[in-house]
Amino acid sequence: MERSIILFIVVLLLSAPAAVFAEGKRPMTIDDLFRFQRISDPQISPDGKLVVYVVSTVDLDANSISSTLWLASTDKGETRQLTNTTKKDRHPRWSPDGKHILFESNRSGDNQLWIIAIDGGEARQLTTIHTEASNGIWSRDGKHIAFVSAVYPEYSDKPFKESDALNKKRKEEIEKSPVKARVFKRLFYRHWDSYVEDKRQHLFVMSAEGGEPRDVTPGDRDAFPTSSTFSTGDNFTFSPDGKYLVFTAVPAKDEAWSTNYDICRVPISGGSKDWETLTKDNPAADSGPVFSPDGKMLAYRAQKRAGFEADKWELMVVETDSGGAFRGTPRSITGKMDVSVDEYAWHPNSQDLVMTAEQDAHKSVYSVSLTKEAPWHFPILEPGTIASLCISRDGQIACTQAKMTQPAEVCVFSGALKPNRLKKLSHANDNLLAELDMHHPESVKVPVEGGEMQMWILKPPGFDPAKKWPLAYLVHGGPQGAWEDGWSYRWCPQLWAAQGYVVALPNPRGSTGFGQKFVDAISGDWGGKCFDDLMKGVDYLEKLPYIDKERMGAAGASFGGYMMNWFQGHTTRFKTLITHCGVYNFESMYALTDELWFDEWEHGGPPWGPNRKSYEKHSPHRYAQDFKTPMLIIHNDLDFRVPVSQGHELFTTLQRLGIPSKFINFPDEGHWVLKPKNSEYWHQEVFAWLKKYVPPGGR
Repeated sequence: MERSIILFIVVLLLSAPAAVFAEGKRPMTIDDLFRFQRISDPQISPDGKLVVYVVSTVDLDANSISSTLWLASTDKGETRQLTNTTKKDRHPRWSPDGKHILFESNRSGDNQLWIIAIDGGEARQLTTIHTEASNGIWSRDGKHIAFVSAVYPEYSDKPFKESDALNKKRKEEIEKSPVKARVFKRLFYRHWDSYVEDKRQHLFVMSAEGGEPRDVTPGDRDAFPTSSTFSTGDNFTFSPDGKYLVFTAVPAKDEAWSTNYDICRVPISGGSKDWETLTKDNPAADSGPVFSPDGKMLAYRAQKRAGFEADKWELMVVETDSGGAFRGTPRSITGKMDVSVDEYAWHPNSQDLVMTAEQDAHKSVYSVSLTKEAPWHFPILEPGTIASLCISRDGQIACTQAKMTQPAEVCVFSGALKPNRLKKLSHANDNLLAELDMHHPESVKVPVEGGEMQMWILKPPGFDPAKKWPLAYLVHGGPQGAWEDGWSYRWCPQLWAAQGYVVALPNPRGSTGFGQKFVDAISGDWGGKCFDDLMKGVDYLEKLPYIDKERMGAAGASFGGYMMNWFQGHTTRFKTLITHCGVYNFESMYALTDELWFDEWEHGGPPWGPNRKSYEKHSPHRYAQDFKTPMLIIHNDLDFRVPVSQGHELFTTLQRLGIPSKFINFPDEGHWVLKPKNSEYWHQEVFAWLKKYVPPGGR
């Protein structure tokens, strides 16, 4: 009996966790990542009483994600489910009278537009186009709806029934043919993770009551951004009088190496291949047209430097007539602000706009005015990452808010120029979050050459400062990106910390949200000042009394993956490196990537001629003789941004050098790993590899 009690006590001690967690809480697990409900795309009703939003749910066993529409009361905060499906309902948009919601869904087999009344009843299908329909919007009077469909351009000037039948026939012939050859005659022939197949994104207009849509942008050109870099808001809108569509058009030529996106205009009657270009005087990018409530002004974003996708976005305004034609010269109302405009929406007074912009590793909210020179920064308490701004006619603002301790939830706040506390409407993840032991990230400033680098430090559950803890050093992608106080389902810092690591998230030169000069500093210098900043970050961390210098690993994706490959030849401070879809060989990368403008800006042109040295100087493959660190490589077949050959080249090199290495390839994923089961496997493999070389937990 006594021996049994002693044995029981020993078992308890051996099985007890090394760390002491917050009372009643536990560390986050990989399974938890898929238990969270994913909130997006809030849209406030015209009267400001309701917000419709999308809730996506992961079914890990079925390896699928479904999404439904929910409604929240802005007054009482009560929520209710509006649609019920195991498919995907998304992109909800209110009718001008606030009685119906237009949305897209694949519930009928492919993606079409549907309409549902907010007071209940079944949704009715609006479109049956064989090339599918997405991104539906209303005209101001509620009589028309516009949407996007990817069609074969050679049929686009024919009557709808004929062109739709020809598109269907072409699709079926491709599917049934035993010959799967693809024939390419130009760039882009593939983009991000898909083959374009000579299709073009066209805009269609139809009656809100139903009937035949008409292609109002016929021809061999995209009328909708195929690159998310140049996309903001809905990207197209009806003119105030409802007679035209004003939209973001892809460059008419050289689209794989040009960033000359323009604001264009076409009549909704259709029939013309000649689009009126409203921003022809700007050789750089223009996008995201939004008319003021009084219909007298147009706002949009613009860059100044052609070919540079990470140039500062400025908010432009211009007086227009009721059809959307420019009456004056566009002017920037954010030119004196050292921030890059992200999203924006007009205030009901048609004199002010609310916008978001990255600032100091947060997504901040500003008010800017047509009449006042100085912008006004909303002092939102605990800002985190604010996104998806929209405004009602009474000036209420709906958005999502995410933090490193919380996935996105729907919130509202007042548009008045006074301190605002966000009112949280959705509570989809409150119960799960209440179970988890999470630390708030600490923001520190690291001295670097000529200034400071911001860095987040996130401590693990059960952190004991008296112990030594291993470090996971994560480098973000971009390179023109940033680690914000936000939430990610692809690289979730809290999940990394829950494995038993102190997680550091540095924002070195090239990061966004710290001024355009800071962004520009990385162009042509990927392995230079940015690398120096990252090493300064490691210096800072090694001086902390709780960091174990003998247990440090680093990981990153995209540019972060590049930096892991650069670390291989330039530092031995880490016990292991994990690289996901990173550039290894700049020369071969240029000829294989889809968006050529990116490499041409970063290196000053193509890799032939006088710019060749730029491709050679900071290419990791040229330093293979110095590789020493065990490395995990993940690279995917459908990654057309950083093609999979980069991973093959790196793995071959490491194997030939005899360096411990492992290559994980997902043939059905692109630049990211998005399918639930693939994502689960990714996390299991990444954390297992990290633990092999960097044992977790405090000692």
